[in-house]
Amino acid sequence: MTTTWKRLTATLICGTMVAGLAACSGGTTSTGGTSSTTSESTGSTGDVIELQIGFENSISEPIGQGIEKWAELLDEVSGGTMKITPYPDSQLGSKNELIDSMLLGEPVCTLADGAFYADYGVPDFGIVFAPFLFDSWDECWALIESDWYADQSAQLESKGLKILSSNWMYGARHTLTNTPVNTVDDLAGLKIRVPNNQIQSYGFDVLGAVSTGMDLGDVYSALQTKTIDGAENPLATLYGRKLHEVAQYLILDGHVLNFTTWVCSADWFNSLTEEQQNWLIETGEEAGFYNNTVLEEQEANYLQMMKDEGVTVVEPTEEVLEGFRTKAQAFYEMGSTFGWSDGLYETVCEAMGK
Repeated sequence: MTTTWKRLTATLICGTMVAGLAACSGGTTSTGGTSSTTSESTGSTGDVIELQIGFENSISEPIGQGIEKWAELLDEVSGGTMKITPYPDSQLGSKNELIDSMLLGEPVCTLADGAFYADYGVPDFGIVFAPFLFDSWDECWALIESDWYADQSAQLESKGLKILSSNWMYGARHTLTNTPVNTVDDLAGLKIRVPNNQIQSYGFDVLGAVSTGMDLGDVYSALQTKTIDGAENPLATLYGRKLHEVAQYLILDGHVLNFTTWVCSADWFNSLTEEQQNWLIETGEEAGFYNNTVLEEQEANYLQMMKDEGVTVVEPTEEVLEGFRTKAQAFYEMGSTFGWSDGLYETVCEAMGK
């Protein structure tokens, strides 16, 4: 989806998203509350400032537990004057709808990645979701502390989106299919669900698959009806969405080491006091460390549960993984397609110490 289309979408949904957000937050949910008014959200009346966090995952996944920790920490440090209300399972709409709502200044937040930010006017940011870019999590953390990453974040803020935190592990992304995949060649022609962005679509196309953009909430039924042949995500999400019930072949290819970011409206963020901004950012980072600990503790359990429930798991050899990496190199030759700066790959590798 192009940037122009995003902007048009934002304009078209202006009325409906404001009403929709109020309706969602006013309904009965397992985690929710009553939506703040616009004046409460900006803190202009001195009332509790509420940030609504909408996301696709289940609240029981590590990412959901991390958000609950963030809400707890923010409530404590702010003395109850700031509030996070989580809305899991896409209760506030899709990721694209939420991001477009942020561009209208709404007090909402979601998790997103460089691949989405590329579609919103910061093309170089998309490389962080390139296949087989990172060899270790340490490289991820080195990159987010780099001057290059700070510049990308500043560019995104100038487009209306403020990154609150980047230190959250979402997990190594693996591929779950309804037919066996033992090598990269077995992906040929398979329709694999990916999130709705250009970077992740091309990232799977170069491996020989046919990428299919789709919201996460639609994936179970699409696998069940064989509209698609597979999906990719970290183990926590694959298991949390019960996708292994309808696709029982898993290859641990780890094609992306996926750190994620939490993003909100730059206009809304700038309406807060400096103290409130610091509370939000500092507690978000602390909750990120908590999320990472929970994720690392639970990943082995998710894998074992999938095996116990009938999933055939392939742990590829280094030779097999090298076959994936070799095919993925074609992705890095598509810089002009993505609008990348010259020498971006080399710049990023240097920034993360690779």
